[in-house]
Amino acid sequence: MNSFSPNMLKTFETCPQKYYYKYVQKISVPQKTGLFEKGKKVHALANYYLRGDDISKMENALNLEEKKIWETLKQNEYFQKSYINSEYNLSCSIGNYWIGGRLDALMKDDNTYYILDYKTGSIPKNPKYDYQTITYLLCTSKMYGNNVKFIYIDLKNNQNSIIDFNIEKAQEYEKRIIDICEKITTIQFPEEIEHSKMCEFCEYKKICI
Repeated sequence: MNSFSPNMLKTFETCPQKYYYKYVQKISVPQKTGLFEKGKKVHALANYYLRGDDISKMENALNLEEKKIWETLKQNEYFQKSYINSEYNLSCSIGNYWIGGRLDALMKDDNTYYILDYKTGSIPKNPKYDYQTITYLLCTSKMYGNNVKFIYIDLKNNQNSIIDFNIEKAQEYEKRIIDICEKITTIQFPEEIEHSKMCEFCEYKKICI
């Protein structure tokens, strides 16, 4: 049975040819690691902090910008809910396909579960229909029930984007997952594509047909 991550689904929807290079041929292109260092530090700190580990040395190693971001996260109302798990791998089957990913954190109060996703950069333009949102809500609801919310914590602007979940949305999400997974599994690679301005920023532009 085929298994897909949010990044795989998003990549295919954006450009099937890029999906082909990255996930079918498994061509790896070096990325500038410095772009992700700030996010990695915050995620590591959050994970250790929520687990109850001593993070004092890690906090002392942060620069001023990182300290500000970290304090913003610690003061976030959803980050202060009851802790369930962090850096949490979840997967579930939808139709004939498996989807899954890693949650930054899962929190709870009363009967509501909160999926937290911390962003040091920008959040998705349409978070309600982002494949990360869809995948995480479906997988979490399969395990914990439909009383679940997805919270994008925008640390750059100190604000939250909240996506609620219900049975109707579950049906809509499942259809979207099945539709795109069927396209991925039936497409004939490689295929002719129309290039756009976005291709200039693609790491595979030098080998793209």
